[in-house]
Amino acid sequence: MTRVIAAAEWGGEFDGALDPIIDLFRFPPLWEIELLGVDLSINRTILIAWVMTLLAGLLMFMAFRQPKIVPGKLQAFGETIVDFVRQIILDIIGPKGLKFLPLLTTMFIFIFFMNVAKITPFMMMPPTSRMAWPLFLALISWLVYVGVGMKEQGAFTYFKDMVVIPGVPKAILPFLGLIELVSNLILRPFTLAVRLFANMVAGHILVVITLVTIHVFLPSPTGFPVGIFGLIASPVVFAFELFIIGLQAYIFVMLTAVYIDSSMEPAH
Repeated sequence: MTRVIAAAEWGGEFDGALDPIIDLFRFPPLWEIELLGVDLSINRTILIAWVMTLLAGLLMFMAFRQPKIVPGKLQAFGETIVDFVRQIILDIIGPKGLKFLPLLTTMFIFIFFMNVAKITPFMMMPPTSRMAWPLFLALISWLVYVGVGMKEQGAFTYFKDMVVIPGVPKAILPFLGLIELVSNLILRPFTLAVRLFANMVAGHILVVITLVTIHVFLPSPTGFPVGIFGLIASPVVFAFELFIIGLQAYIFVMLTAVYIDSSMEPAH
């Protein structure tokens, strides 16, 4: 498919090599900055992340800067988001988990806005399709649920209950205990990050292919039917991606709540 698109773009013949798919996610620095030997250059991904964070913060500030008993449309929208996250917490952790409402609401809004950059005109690039952002968010989740476990149960009890499984034969207890330790301390944050990263990468590629198909084939007399198909399919693709954008923000916050809940009580 990519070779056909390239051939159409190059006037029907294409003998060169296609650019690596990773070039969809590689951007040169816009401003090169180096501090004490550390590269702090600002590229398009960082700039998009700043813009989307600013928009998210501005939206919530405007929604709640003058809260009223009878909310306006913007306040009602903000309250809907907060109530949505509150319900996740109540369903998974219970009333005792409401102290995590500010954190999980912020996490949900941040992830949603980072993701929605994928279908935002003039951006079309979600920062969460770069592994650093999902890993950073997963690290926050890891620090929270491990910290909660040590605070609620005590550090020794928390880690002991994680690896000492009641009722397991002593011969296989070390093996299962190691699996539990790796699962809780390594696989949980890793799968959180990879799930978000992989979905955003796949979605970004799908959106790019759809737009490139329209751009290349629609003006071409021979490729016009393909271009029309891409044009008709594009609203479906964008609607699907919008659904995935919200779903991934929900899943990340929901799993973080699950991990916090598991840390508040002994595992076994």
